[in-house]
Amino acid sequence: MTIDLKTIKHIARLSRISVTDEKAKKLAVDLNSIFDFIEKLNELKTDKIQPLTSIAETTLKLRNDEIKSKNIREEIIKNSPEKNEDYFVVPKVIE
Repeated sequence: MTIDLKTIKHIARLSRISVTDEKAKKLAVDLNSIFDFIEKLNELKTDKIQPLTSIAETTLKLRNDEIKSKNIREEIIKNSPEKNEDYFVVPKVIE
């Protein structure tokens, strides 16, 4: 598959992107090299190869969900610039 300047201009128009002729030529070269590489990959025989899910042969260690910090609400609220019972008061952002 080859991409020509007409196709690049058409895709640019559909995308509402302005592309100069010089940039279109560079894009055509880049896209054609990408498609050439994809064609090379398609030639590989991968019938007997198992799909790879991870490059690391490890499994995640499971752990119990445990609460490690109890009743620290007051310590957290101390960090609030203004105090208002159990909530952080922050400046209004949207007008």
